[in-house]
Amino acid sequence: MSAAEPKPWFVYLVRAANGALYCGISDDPQRRFVTHQSGRGARFFHSSPAVALVYVEACRDKSEALRRERSIKQLTKKAKEALVLAAAVQAV
Repeated sequence: MSAAEPKPWFVYLVRAANGALYCGISDDPQRRFVTHQSGRGARFFHSSPAVALVYVEACRDKSEALRRERSIKQLTKKAKEALVLAAAVQAV
């Protein structure tokens, strides 16, 4: 019997209506975004609603996602915007 593959986790960025970027992790970023849009899941969106899921990055497991989230949160806004732009270019 082989060990089960760890469930993939994701780090994501959501743009708020005021232009700010929120960074989080989830095993289902689309579902988490819907939660943010409904005003639940993070106090961050109480003052400015979630408007778009703008960046998603797959990670091996929850531990890796947490490490990546920490590193993204330390980036400047300009560097976070560069991640969003690079993801948009790849999607085209």
